Amino acid sequence: MLKRFLLAIPVLMLLPHHVTSAADPVQFSIRLLALDANEGIAAGDVDGDGKTDLVAGRQWFRGGDWAARPLRNIDDWNGYVQSNGDYLFDVNGDGQLDVVAGSFLPSEVFWYENPGQEALRLGKQWPKHLLKDTKKSQNEGQLFEDLDGDGRPEWIVNSWKKDCPMMVYRLIDRPARSTDQDSKSAPDSSVAVYSLAGHALGQTANGHGVAVGDLNGDGKKDVLVGQGWYQQPSSDPWSAPWEFHADWDIHSSLPMIVTDLDQDGDSDVILGQGHDYGLSWWEQTGSDEASGKLKFTEHEIDSSFSQPHTLAWVDVDGDGKQDLVTGKRYYAHNSKDPGGNEPPCLYYYTWDNDAKSFQRHTIDEGHVGCGLQIVAEDLNGDGKTDLAVAGKSGTYLLLAE
Repeated sequence: MLKRFLLAIPVLMLLPHHVTSAADPVQFSIRLLALDANEGIAAGDVDGDGKTDLVAGRQWFRGGDWAARPLRNIDDWNGYVQSNGDYLFDVNGDGQLDVVAGSFLPSEVFWYENPGQEALRLGKQWPKHLLKDTKKSQNEGQLFEDLDGDGRPEWIVNSWKKDCPMMVYRLIDRPARSTDQDSKSAPDSSVAVYSLAGHALGQTANGHGVAVGDLNGDGKKDVLVGQGWYQQPSSDPWSAPWEFHADWDIHSSLPMIVTDLDQDGDSDVILGQGHDYGLSWWEQTGSDEASGKLKFTEHEIDSSFSQPHTLAWVDVDGDGKQDLVTGKRYYAHNSKDPGGNEPPCLYYYTWDNDAKSFQRHTIDEGHVGCGLQIVAEDLNGDGKTDLAVAGKSGTYLLLAE
């Protein structure tokens, strides 16, 4: 497996595996919230009670009792739920969080309108509205992050297909809506105040895996994909395509993590093999004088489990340092991937900068796996980092003890 991986990225050099056992890992209280094939999850206060709730596919879970409540209908497709991630955002400007979601094959991006406290109390579903028909299919997933620093997130869509456009959709203001000045009536709350405007970073390079981060140290966020990375222009990023650097060709996680892991002043990359064994970090070691390509040395983190398809980079243990959270995307490709039938698992890894290695800590083995997103934040107000995941092994709440 490692030989095949190295053939795809000849600029990398494999160094020894470093994983050690944990003495006193953070313990989590684990609660199964639902069991279906949904793989997306997000956190936010959807009912305005000051507590963090969870949304996960067809349901939302109220913070405190964590009981399942209706949200939306989603079709099943080929062993999957036809949704590849949930994001919370106030689309219609009414002060309440709505759900924005895309799909694997359908090209439409829909938003699901928060119906308000009374309808939520009564268990009503959230009205569905089209935000954008992208006309693009074969979508692996998306990130919803602010690329240009204007305070609004961009919808960044990754395709598992290579050699196709890499699309980013910006939130732009819809034209002002008229109101009856005599009656002082408010605009229709179901009308989005935003629309999505598409911009192709490039027409011919994409591929499984995506990340956002300043890879070249120029202070601008770049976009990484399976076939390389797109460099954000120094100004006016939406006026033209971005310069593409074909510095690798891999099949990676969504997301990858861009961070100066070894604290040497440049950006490194943490990534998983989404549909195989392998979790590693790439140490940036300069650039090739002849080609200008960035050079990396690969360091293996863990190869004991397969399908680390999604990663989170967050302080789990409260020591002020970021930790890596990942696990097995259970039953990805309906168990046809290497190790697909092996038990689910979820881990976090602490980083030792002196030893330049990660230490693995077990959260759960045998029950909890990942899907396409990981929630990592304080979910019950006790100041500790909690976790929530949704995948084919179930939707789980994991509260730090």
